[in-house]
Order: sequence, then structure tokens, then C-alpha cells
Amino acid sequence: MASLADKLSEQAPIAPPPRSIPWAVIAWVTALLIAANYPILKYLVLQWWNDEDMTHGFLVPIVAGFLVWERRDKLMAMEFKPDFGWGLPVLLWGMLQGYLGMIAAELFLQRTSVLIVLVGILLMTGGTKLVRALLYPLLLLPFMIPIPTVVYNRITFPLQLFASAVAEQVLGWINIPVLRDGNVLHLASQDLSVAEACSGIRSLMSLSFLSMVYSYFSDQRIWMRWVLFAATIPIAILANAGRVTITGILSEINPELAHGFFHSLEGWVIFVIAGVMLIGLHAVLNRLTRMGSGKGSNPDATEGQVV
Repeated sequence: MASLADKLSEQAPIAPPPRSIPWAVIAWVTALLIAANYPILKYLVLQWWNDEDMTHGFLVPIVAGFLVWERRDKLMAMEFKPDFGWGLPVLLWGMLQGYLGMIAAELFLQRTSVLIVLVGILLMTGGTKLVRALLYPLLLLPFMIPIPTVVYNRITFPLQLFASAVAEQVLGWINIPVLRDGNVLHLASQDLSVAEACSGIRSLMSLSFLSMVYSYFSDQRIWMRWVLFAATIPIAILANAGRVTITGILSEINPELAHGFFHSLEGWVIFVIAGVMLIGLHAVLNRLTRMGSGKGSNPDATEGQVV
């Protein structure tokens, strides 16, 4: 007569052995993707290197890769169901967009086509379930691509005017004589032109990427992540308006402080301050949430799941 333990062991389903990571397949697909898009990726990396406002581009694939690695156990435990119904059209769409982008010499179309092709490959290999599991890392990847020129040119000048207007107002409050002509500030020591780099639009990409990474590791609530992401827009604009104001003040002390190394250093300092403002906003929202819910010091206990 079989024992109770034997009967239970016969009825219990046998768990499948854990799968190992298919490094050979990943390396082969990655190599093909890079080789097929080498000219696009080459000039993208060169822009990261030469454009100080896009240096965060080097970090984007690294952070996205780390998030994928962090989920490796979950991914290897999934049952992959290739979806050619969605995957093949998305793949063809990305290839067509890349071809049209090369014909039109439109960098944004070319660069985003690589991401579309990547999504198509994931759909064809693992299906929609795999894409959903990798959603957050995939959402980070567009931050390594500069804003399209047509959008950049459309919104940059109004932001330059805003930054110069704020600087004019603040300089007037502290009794520094200033006359504004469009985006040019006429000071006693020199004229300061509020350039495109001081509009706030360039640092917005870096700050938005920072907000997504910070919120991922610091808060599980989906609504909080969206709030912090949206807050990067006014924070970036106000921070750059502050940069213009500080430049005006420093130029009255020493005109050389408004140019060269000191001006670049000032930009980095202002970006750090913007990051601190974002973290401070998160702390304030957490405090208000705790006060409103009365749940003590753990506002994440019953809300939202990690994407």
C-alpha cells in the first residue's frame, strides 16, 4: 500500500527545469541588429560624444540592460509564444521607416526605426507577454535619441523668451540694470544672448530620463511615476531660467564668468539642482500622501505594482 507522501508526489505537477539564458541567440540577434543599422548607430553614438546635452545617451542602454538583467528569473520562467501576427508587421514597419528616413535624410526617423525593429523581433520571438515584461526598459530607450529638429526648432524660441523674461524680472528685483530685447539681455558689463542651450528643452531629455530611473528604484506607485515624469517639464524650464539669471548676476561680478568653462560648469550645477528639486518634490508628495491616508510611513503598501 502506497504511503500518503507517495500519492501526493504522484498527483503534484512536476515543475519544468529552469531554463538557462540563451546567450548565443541574444548575441547573434544583437550583432545582426547592430550590423544592419551600423551607420545609424555610429552617428548616434558620435552625437552622444560631441553634444554635451546628450551625454546621458551612453547611460540609457546600460540602465535598460540592467533592468532586463534584474528581471532575468521572471523572463526565463515565462512561456514564450511567438506572435508573427503582430511581430512581422511591426518589423516591416521599422524597416520601411528606416529606409524612408535614409531617403529623406531624417535622423529621427532612422534612429527610432531601430527601436521599432527591436520591438518587432521581441514580438516574433516571445510574443506580447515578453514585450509587456520588458515594457519599462523599452520605454527608457527613446531617451537616447535626440528630439527631432522640427519639434526642437518649434518650441525652443518661446522657451528662450521665457527664460530671458524671468531673468530680466529677477535682475530688476535685485537692482541690476537690464534691458531685454527679445532673447538678448543688455547689461552694464555686456550683452547676454539667451542661446538655445539655455531654453531648457535640451536638459529636459536628461532630466526626464533621470526621473524615470529614480522613480523606478524609489517608488512602486504608477501614478507617482507619472507625476514625477510630468514635473520634469516645469522643473527643467525654471532651472534654465535660473541659469540665465545667475549668469546675469555673475557677469556683473566678472564678465568672464558668463563664458567658457564657468558657464558650462554652471549648467552642470543647475542640472544637479534640478535633480534635487525632483527628489524634493517626491519627498513632499510622499509626506502629503501619508498625511492624507494615515497609513504611517509606508505609502507603497497597498498601491501600484512595479512595471
